[in-house]
Amino acid sequence: MSSLAGARATVVVFIGNGCPTVRAYEDRLMTMARAWRPTGVELIAINPNNPSLSPPDTLTQMVNRSTARSYNFAYLKDVDGTVARSYGAVCTPHAFVLDAHHRVAYSGRIDDSRMGNTITSRDLENAVSDLVAGQPVAVSHTEPFGCAIVW
Repeated sequence: MSSLAGARATVVVFIGNGCPTVRAYEDRLMTMARAWRPTGVELIAINPNNPSLSPPDTLTQMVNRSTARSYNFAYLKDVDGTVARSYGAVCTPHAFVLDAHHRVAYSGRIDDSRMGNTITSRDLENAVSDLVAGQPVAVSHTEPFGCAIVW
């Protein structure tokens, strides 16, 4: 987190390589990361899945996925699930928005539809927009949905 000093906000999204819900969101996450960076907002993805129980989530497979998809955000491995547990992550994807002081301002889903063409509520984007505008986050919590974290 010290490398993010000065960021207006940091978006932390817990993801897993084999999760179809995460795969449906990859392009949207990259689009958001690209749009947010000039506003001082950074996106970080963290994979908390136990690779001995979920082979797609080894560090090698993470590097392969990140390279193949050209992720434009940091993709980190939570080796023992400590980080995910400390945030209270329950599934992949599960998003958290941290304010400039690294306090959680939003937690929950990215939006209300795995399929991009049926979105009616852009919860994560709205939370980031509120923070960037210097406003309190209007909706600070939504229920995330996706794949169970493989502990």
